[in-house]
Amino acid sequence: MADSNIFRGVNSIKFNQRFKDDNDCLDYLSQIKWENGFVCKRCQNDKFCNGKNPYNRRCTKCRYDEVQQQGLCWKTKISILIAFHIVFKISTKKKGMSSLELSSEFELRQKTCWSFKLKIQQAMKSSLNYPLTGTIHVDEFMVGGPEEDKRGRSKGLKKLIVLAVEVLDDGVGRAYAEVIEHSSANELGAFLRKYISKEATIITDKWRGYSPLKKEFPNLKQLDSNDGKNFKELHIHIMNIKGWLRGIHHHCSKEHIQDYLNEYHFRYNRRSNMDTIFNVLVKRMVKNDKISTKSSVA
Repeated sequence: MADSNIFRGVNSIKFNQRFKDDNDCLDYLSQIKWENGFVCKRCQNDKFCNGKNPYNRRCTKCRYDEVQQQGLCWKTKISILIAFHIVFKISTKKKGMSSLELSSEFELRQKTCWSFKLKIQQAMKSSLNYPLTGTIHVDEFMVGGPEEDKRGRSKGLKKLIVLAVEVLDDGVGRAYAEVIEHSSANELGAFLRKYISKEATIITDKWRGYSPLKKEFPNLKQLDSNDGKNFKELHIHIMNIKGWLRGIHHHCSKEHIQDYLNEYHFRYNRRSNMDTIFNVLVKRMVKNDKISTKSSVA
């Protein structure tokens, strides 16, 4: 897709002027899907003619008619124009929108909005191509209501989450979070391998689950938490996540909490590049044909 054709900005008036009907949306999807040329999914032929509609491409060899919004992500009862509006709202609004808000604004069933939003959230999942570098603070926290006789890392019915935040000289960089069952060396190690460079300086509290990981991560250091004072940026991030969950979504099931973490950090990690965030998200939804309404939690 040519840079000149990419939608840029977060202004809703500008968005409405660019995408006035389904054809505008289909044309945009076509440019993304075939930005590197057409290759038939069935026979690998690279020659095509017009398909059933002006934005489809039909293979000249096997006659397979390929549509630009093909894939599970775009299989929805929502019109393509409304789908674009929902993707724009979720990606560009600072706190996103709940399925209840989407239902009210677009006059759709809440279940329909929830199902489509879940697909969007899964497209927001980290590509894992850019591990955190530099100085990284790591800690776990829990979300959910308070429970009696539960202290420390004992989570009871609450959801346990491990978080990594990139600490810079002038603030914070990127961050990632993942749901875990136990704060064990096995699960914490899997998280570090997934999101953090081996060369990074990793700083945690003195929880014993991190100690065995020093062999694999030589720059891992453990400090006293000092009631969170030694991890100020990380704990501010935790409070922001909890506030967002309470204020926008009220309740997140264990099955889908990872999807909400994906959504939060997709926006957070692009807060300095909001100009192209809508295009990035639509591109992910076009390229990923494995997105469904099933939970992304293993």
